[in-house]
Amino acid sequence: PSSNVNIYKEELDLFVCSDTRVKGWFLLDNYIPTFICSILYLLIVWLGPKYMRNRQPFSCRGILVVYNLGLTLLSLYMFCEFLMRGGWRSTWNWCCSPSDRSMGRETLRIIRVLWWYYFSKLIEFMDTFFFILRKNNHQITVLHVYHHVSMLNIWWFVMNWVPCGHCYFGATLNSFIHVLMYSYYGLSSVPSMRPYLWWKKYITQGQLWSLVCARKHMCIYVYM
Repeated sequence: PSSNVNIYKEELDLFVCSDTRVKGWFLLDNYIPTFICSILYLLIVWLGPKYMRNRQPFSCRGILVVYNLGLTLLSLYMFCEFLMRGGWRSTWNWCCSPSDRSMGRETLRIIRVLWWYYFSKLIEFMDTFFFILRKNNHQITVLHVYHHVSMLNIWWFVMNWVPCGHCYFGATLNSFIHVLMYSYYGLSSVPSMRPYLWWKKYITQGQLWSLVCARKHMCIYVYM
């Protein structure tokens, strides 16, 4: 019986803040807010198209420009921070960087950037909400929904257990791809800009390559 209690306690401990460096940070002390946000997102994905079925689609052009360019700037900030504070440090190992549990200034700074990366996954739920409002339901695929929900939840656990070391790599790649993606989406909302958006054809390729690279990089961590 006592061993069962210990097992249950260890399982419950997974869902509370474990890294003392992020204790008290917004949304990180407990898993429940992230879980509730995920459930609300799924409910909106299910009910939103039903609500919009007999209604005219919204244009959302102005707010889309602001939203996408805002995420472009946030992604650019994160990418530069990851590159400058993580990737170019002399202690960094691109293949397998050990977990850094220190309270050093540079380490805490990169953890703060990783928190923004986690929080950006919540902001990006708006991608789907804009699809619903504009009645672009064909873009709300199973993969799209899975990606948004899984990224928010995965990164809650990353922030609570390993907000350091090996996790920089995938976040760096993803931030760079999002600079390309959201800058394109933002500028394409302005019809006069569309002929100049030459990088559109590289976005999907970049997303696929970043996914493959991040998965292979994680395998290095598991098997080395």
